[in-house]
Amino acid sequence: MKKIIPVSMFICLLITLTSLSVINDRVQAQDMPPLDDSISTVETPGVDSIFIPGNGFDIVKGKQGSLNFGAYGLFRYINQLPSSQSYVDHLGNTRNIDTRNDFQLQRVMIFFRGFFLNPKFNYNLTIWTVNATNQIAIIGNLSYKFAKQFNLYAGWGALPGTRSNHYSHPFWLAPDRIMADEYFRPYFTQGIWADGEILPGVLYTAMIGNNSSNLDVSAANLTRSLASSASIDWRPTTGEFGKYSSFSDYDEHKKLATTIGTAFTHSRENRFTQDIKNSPNNTGIRLSDALNLFETGALAKDVTVIDADYNMVSANLGFKYKGFFLQTEWYSRTLNKFNTDGPVPLSSMLDQGFYVAASYMAIPKWVELYCYGSQVWGQFNNSNEITSGVNVYPYGKWYLKLNAQVIVVNRSNVSSTFGYYVGGLKGTILSLAASFFL
Repeated sequence: MKKIIPVSMFICLLITLTSLSVINDRVQAQDMPPLDDSISTVETPGVDSIFIPGNGFDIVKGKQGSLNFGAYGLFRYINQLPSSQSYVDHLGNTRNIDTRNDFQLQRVMIFFRGFFLNPKFNYNLTIWTVNATNQIAIIGNLSYKFAKQFNLYAGWGALPGTRSNHYSHPFWLAPDRIMADEYFRPYFTQGIWADGEILPGVLYTAMIGNNSSNLDVSAANLTRSLASSASIDWRPTTGEFGKYSSFSDYDEHKKLATTIGTAFTHSRENRFTQDIKNSPNNTGIRLSDALNLFETGALAKDVTVIDADYNMVSANLGFKYKGFFLQTEWYSRTLNKFNTDGPVPLSSMLDQGFYVAASYMAIPKWVELYCYGSQVWGQFNNSNEITSGVNVYPYGKWYLKLNAQVIVVNRSNVSSTFGYYVGGLKGTILSLAASFFL
C-alpha cells in the first residue's frame, strides 16, 4: 500500500506537467483560445454557423421546430489494488473480490434535442451506453415550459434525491460519483416531474416514477408501486450556484455563491424478476457490506427478499468563491417492510453517511486540484474513502477534460462496473480519464 500511493501521485503529477507543457506551447505560439466561455464562431464558405460547446450543433432551426445534435464521451483506465483479495460478509461468508485493471471507452451519450411547434415545447432523445456493462438504452423526455416557476416533464429522468441527480453531469470533479453518493442515491426512471423557481433563489423539483431504477427492467416486471422524490434548494447569496450547478468553481465567482438544500425519496422496491430462482434485475440497492438486498441469502441463508421499502433523506451545503469550491452532503437511508419467502433476523435497517469535497482552480480555466472524502456508517459495515485528483483542460474550456485521481478506500459498500468501486475492496484505486462534451 505504501508503494502504491507514491506511484499513483507520480502519475497524477506526470499528467499535470505534460498538460502544462501543452498549455505553455499554445501560449508561446499565440494560439491560446480566449479564457472566457464566449461564443466562438467557425467560418465556413457559404455557411453561417455558431457553435457553443455543450450546446451541440444546430442541424435544423425554424419557426415550426428545431433539431440539435450533441454528444458526450468518456475514455477511462482503472486499476483496483491489491489485485487479489477477499472479504467476509455479515453472514460469515467469504467472498472473493473481482478487481479490475482495464481500459474502456466507458460511456457514450448521443443527444438529439430541440423544440416542436412551440419554443416552449421541447424534446430530448438520447442514445445512452455504458460499454463496461454492455448496456445500451434509448431514453428521452418531453417538456413544456409554462413559466419560470413551473416546467413540466414526461419520460426518462433522474429522481431528485441527491445533488448529483440534478443534471450537473458531466461537470463533476471526477467523471463518476463519490462512494457515499453512489451508495445512497436513487437512480433513473420513467415518470413525470416538475421544477421551477418558486421564489428568487429558491428552486424545487418533484417527481413520480415507476421505481428507483427503471433501466433493464421491463414493463412486465414492474409492480403497481410508484416511486416519489422531491427536493428544494436555496441559493441565498447570489441566487445561483454556477453554470450547470457544477461541482467546481470553474466560473470563478467574484461574490460568494452558496446553496443549501434537502431532498426525500420513497420507493416500494421489488426484485423485478417473475421467477424467484432467477437473479434479481434490481441491482441498485446494496447493503453496507455490498450485498444486493434482493440476492438470495442477503439477509438470511436461502431466504429471498421480494419487496422492501426504500426511504432516503439527504441535505447539502455548498460554497463557491474565486476558484474555490466546497460542498458536503449528508444521507440517511432506511430499508424496511420486507416481504420475504422465509424468516429474516431484522425488520428494518438504517444507514447514514456523508461526503466533503473541495477543489481549487490552481490555474483558472486550465488546471483544477481537488480532494474529497466520504464515510458510511452501515448496519453491517462501516466504509470510508479519501481521494485526491487533478483536472486539466487542454484548451481552456470545460468541454474537454483530462482527469487523474487516486482513491484510498476501506471496505467499499458499492459494487458497480460503471463506477470506481467493487464491493468489499480495501486498497487503492487508480484512474485516468479523458472526456469531451459537445
